[in-house]
Amino acid sequence: MPDAVVLLSGGLDSYTAAAIARADGYRLFALTVRYGQRHMREIDAARAVAAALGVERHVELDADLSVFGGSSLTTEESIPKDRPLDRAGAPSEIPSTYVPARNTVFLALALAWAETLGARDIFIGVNALDYSGYPDCRPEFIEAFERLASLATAQGVGGARFRIHAPLQHLTKAEIIRKGLLLGLDYGLTHSCYDPGAGGRPCGRCDSCALRAAGFAQAGIADPLLLR
Repeated sequence: MPDAVVLLSGGLDSYTAAAIARADGYRLFALTVRYGQRHMREIDAARAVAAALGVERHVELDADLSVFGGSSLTTEESIPKDRPLDRAGAPSEIPSTYVPARNTVFLALALAWAETLGARDIFIGVNALDYSGYPDCRPEFIEAFERLASLATAQGVGGARFRIHAPLQHLTKAEIIRKGLLLGLDYGLTHSCYDPGAGGRPCGRCDSCALRAAGFAQAGIADPLLLR
């Protein structure tokens, strides 16, 4: 059984990507990064998701990007709310919730662990359709990082080929949800909201909440998180 490092945020997408890796026969090593985000609810969700997936090991790593600022997810800046979905997913508009170079940092950390494990496969739950305009969710970025992985590692120079899997890249949120349900996933364990209230209750108004709600609506399924 081959090993794979999966980036696990506790969100719906990373849970589904990791479950796809498991279904494809990989033994999972899950990496969750505490990057200085405003709340810890997603870390709790990542722990629950890792347990549900039965990962071989779950590492929570500190890489505090809030030291740099630059994002409403890592500062006290207001989270954008009530944006129309056509704007929320517009590639030409990068919202304040973009964390500079976050996925580059995450993939670099995952690559370091993968090389140490002797693993060749890394899974990330980025999506190029239902997303908030982040440049590091695009296929071009994933392809470029995969090329970099072979140039930047001892094993890559030695001829090993690292693969960056983004199995959700071209799926709508509704298609992701349907795929996850076929894999038996409990989305009630996940967390998507950028600005949760007391007890971790989703705000229902940020981009992430709006995209999640639209996905469940289009899939014709009630969001189990809201039923708890």
